[in-house]
Amino acid sequence: MNPLTKVLAAALAVLAILGAFYVQHQQLQEATTLAADEKRRADSAERIAKDRKTDTVVVTEYVDRVQVVKERGRDIIVKVPVYVPKEADDRCIVNAGFVRVHDAAAANVQLGDPGDADAAPSGIALSTVAATVAGNYTAAHETAEQLIALQTLLRRRQENHAQAE
Repeated sequence: MNPLTKVLAAALAVLAILGAFYVQHQQLQEATTLAADEKRRADSAERIAKDRKTDTVVVTEYVDRVQVVKERGRDIIVKVPVYVPKEADDRCIVNAGFVRVHDAAAANVQLGDPGDADAAPSGIALSTVAATVAGNYTAAHETAEQLIALQTLLRRRQENHAQAE
């Protein structure tokens, strides 16, 4: 074997070894990437499962609280005739101006200028006003409970995700 052949054979052997190292390095990097991806998927699945459990608890609490709010509202509205009897309806005139103010506040719109027509009786009984206001407050309390539940849900999810990191 001549010296040039030996050098070429040695060079080929070195290239083959380097090629094998390169391939092995690439495979190792790919395996590392796949393992990291799998860990991220597992962590994500764990967070999702924890979020679902948290969501179920918060929604159950919310539904229970809203049910209590609705029942209390119904109880109050049912008792309006006891606290605002027919005699009070007859003695108290709810004028059109009051109705305009109430309706504007409920719709969150500006009031127009007052007029003579606002002084006239509206034909709405005081007991109707009481029941309407009680119903409006009940709806407001339901909305408040919904907001509290959403805030609780977000806070617990943030806590879940902070613990996972």
